Amino acid sequence: MQPPDQLRTERLLLRRWRPADAPALEPVLDANVAYLRAWIPWSVAEPASIPVLERRLTGYSDAFDAGREWLYGIFSPDEIDLFGGVGLYPRDESGRVPSSDATHVEIGYWLREDATGHGYVTEAAKAAASVAATFPHFSRIEIRCDPRNARSMAVPARLGFRYCDPRTVSATEAVDPDSNTAVWELPLARITPFSGNPVVTGELI
Repeated sequence: MQPPDQLRTERLLLRRWRPADAPALEPVLDANVAYLRAWIPWSVAEPASIPVLERRLTGYSDAFDAGREWLYGIFSPDEIDLFGGVGLYPRDESGRVPSSDATHVEIGYWLREDATGHGYVTEAAKAAASVAATFPHFSRIEIRCDPRNARSMAVPARLGFRYCDPRTVSATEAVDPDSNTAVWELPLARITPFSGNPVVTGELI
């Protein structure tokens, strides 16, 4: 199975990254490097020239097609504004794996600093969760984030995720390999599969 190339929500377009998005991504990373590097892997936050970003985005697209991970840009509906990114990362108990070997899926996200405070990440994560629910072999969704990032921690809480005991994860998964990562979980049975209008059932906090 493959998720759709794009998702539309009430206020956003989530679209798989393309190499042609490099000119839009370059100024966002340049302007937000200090903000983003504290919370997300440097391989995502690192500013780069347009040719380097084109190669990075080509890698995202290749991974999307191969089912290793599914990364989307978060755009305004007209695609004029790029707000950030959201991704689905197949996992098993050992970490991230190809989708064919996964038992559950992780949602990751980032947003440029001046776009925070509008609920965009919550809306994007909600849409990503509805896509994950279309995969019958996934049992649950995880969101992992730095517990010091109050804005990021609020997203799974709003979506009804259950907070788990923090656990130390490997350096490839954590922003800081010496820090604890907060883990939130939500059974996929609580989510309505994507049908064009993503909906998470149950009361949202």
